[in-house]
Amino acid sequence: MDFQDLKNKFIKDELQITEDYGKIFTFIDFSNVNKWFQNDNQDWDNKLLAPDERLSIDLEKLKSFADIFSERVRIYYGENPKSQKSLSFTYVMRKVFGKRDVMTKDIQKIKHYFETGEHVPDKYVETDSDGKRFTEIRKSNFDVEISVDALKMLEHYNTFCIFSGDADFVYLNNYLKRKGKKVIIVKGGYILTKFRESADLIINAQNIKKHIAKVEKQKPD
Repeated sequence: MDFQDLKNKFIKDELQITEDYGKIFTFIDFSNVNKWFQNDNQDWDNKLLAPDERLSIDLEKLKSFADIFSERVRIYYGENPKSQKSLSFTYVMRKVFGKRDVMTKDIQKIKHYFETGEHVPDKYVETDSDGKRFTEIRKSNFDVEISVDALKMLEHYNTFCIFSGDADFVYLNNYLKRKGKKVIIVKGGYILTKFRESADLIINAQNIKKHIAKVEKQKPD
């Protein structure tokens, strides 16, 4: 066993991912994962971040981490086809994860209207033809796509691993367990009890921060 194998074994033991989980297929809901550390003010060594620093997900570290215990890793990303930055991010994601395991679709824009008198910074506010104030919330939900893929691949894995805190996966998790599969949830923050109970193992994102995050400088507004 070389050093990398020894390191991988240590990480798996630390996560409590035993041989009982067999072949693991991992599905990453990136729109959920990407928000895990957005409010953190410390890095993985409990070092305070500078005012112009923030934590973000490092795609290469994320892939390398998931590969430690996964036979296959698939990631889902909502892209903005009108944004070169978003399209460039998709390009990088495909280089890291491989084209066949990066699933994308156009991000949806939903209008959220503000209550009269509600104070919101002007840079976030738009006005419609009736003079009502709103902001556009970008949303991309992949629970259907992930569920369909998990069912299509059912015969090829023993354990379904989902990187998400979205309780919409409760139904899928319970179905997979009835089919004899195990379920691992990698989650950030609070999750509903029914979602927690649908898993055999819960991994807290704060405990793997060093494996999947990076510190980057924030660009001034």
